Amino acid sequence: MLPIENTKRSRQNSVHKLLFDNNISYRVLPKIADIFPNSLHVMLANLDESTDLEVWRYAKLNSLAIVTKDSDFNDLAIYRGIPPKIIWIKLGNCKVDAIATTLRENYESIVEFLEDEVSAILEI
Repeated sequence: MLPIENTKRSRQNSVHKLLFDNNISYRVLPKIADIFPNSLHVMLANLDESTDLEVWRYAKLNSLAIVTKDSDFNDLAIYRGIPPKIIWIKLGNCKVDAIATTLRENYESIVEFLEDEVSAILEI
């Protein structure tokens, strides 16, 4: 009989890719690479001058969840549905470490949200 993996280990093995909006620094990527590998920042995807709708389409085509501090993507989620899903970080003006810490502290909730087929927006 094969050993049963615990839930956290199973979730860490599943790949959830995030796309960080311009209002979050690209410097957050290495701070969360162990829990959200293959995540991107709009600047690294040459989308830093793109409209929200263009970013939305890119995320949808590439199976990425959008991480933002801006409510504009929430409006798109309401009008266009999912995918992509939106993770709305409501920390206000803060340092990269605070964002990374928030993502780490909410890891389980984020993964559950990303695996839920109905929910469109997660506020953290």
